[in-house]
Amino acid sequence: MRPEEKKLTYPWGDTLPEPGHALTVADGVRWVKMPLPFALDHINVWLLRDQIDGREGWTVVDCGVARDEVKALWEEVFDNALEGLPVLRVLVTHMHPDHVGLAHWLCERWRAPLWMSMTDYAIACLWSDPSTSQGMAGPNGAAAAEHFARHGLRDPDAQEKIRQRAGYYPGLVPDMPRQFTRMMDGDAISIGGRDWRAIAGYGHAPEHISLYCDSLDVLISGDMLLPRISTNVSVFNYEPDANPLPLYLKSLRAYDGLAKDTLVLPSHGRPFRGMHERIAQQHAHHADRLAEVLEACATPKSAADVVPVLFRRELDLHQLTFAMGEALAHLHALYFEGKLTRTLGTDGVVRFCKP
Repeated sequence: MRPEEKKLTYPWGDTLPEPGHALTVADGVRWVKMPLPFALDHINVWLLRDQIDGREGWTVVDCGVARDEVKALWEEVFDNALEGLPVLRVLVTHMHPDHVGLAHWLCERWRAPLWMSMTDYAIACLWSDPSTSQGMAGPNGAAAAEHFARHGLRDPDAQEKIRQRAGYYPGLVPDMPRQFTRMMDGDAISIGGRDWRAIAGYGHAPEHISLYCDSLDVLISGDMLLPRISTNVSVFNYEPDANPLPLYLKSLRAYDGLAKDTLVLPSHGRPFRGMHERIAQQHAHHADRLAEVLEACATPKSAADVVPVLFRRELDLHQLTFAMGEALAHLHALYFEGKLTRTLGTDGVVRFCKP
């Protein structure tokens, strides 16, 4: 366990939900784990006991990716954890595939409505359609390959693999419901007779929605606050001049007023207490990384040059694309603050340097 993790409290220790089963973590709140086909090998999804228009049932928060084995595990969850009651609503924190991938299937399976932010719903609909997603869907496809080449990733094998992955997003999110209910920052969403406040966050996703229940002191943090890893904050081809890192760090201020002992239910890792400590760690982490990047840019550096400064381990292609996006996010934060200059070389590569 890392030193930072030791400053957090894990109420369930090493206990995890069994596959196809749920673990109760608060009154009317159950924890389910679903597998992911990445190095980050799981996502946590949540079941909230609910009642809508006199019908008893459950709200599902987040979905997992569209894979047959994940659908099969969901069927086991339906048998083992729902007490014979239906899913009444599917609530998705944001548009990344591990969160929204099975939204269409779950909504169809239970004839239940989807709840999301407008921005993330619209992007998920666009990217899940192969006819419109080409060149736009995150760190994959021809436009992504060109974006990464412009920032120094010129390895021919990596370039070809990125081009070949144009169907990555629709492969994990093959469809989206044609209707949804919009969630916005500050909304009070009644779930099971309790109000859950929607808290919008930026930088990681376009309009990520976390949920806080004051009466339970529970925060469903999605990807905005994770106990072990730092939330990915990246610049990708579809918004090449984005400056997401300040947006992410500013978004964390929305949790300042929450109770000290709030139970945080993250999308990856174990439920924990110590939210304010973890937020302080995130600010310190990025301050340190920004200082390292600034120092490295005493001579001109591309995003590809900065990747080994930020990531001191071997990365697979999936991780490398996110590392490139993260490196560029740190460079942009310094550039837009006026601490770095930016030039386009005769080789077509963008480099950053101290003035």
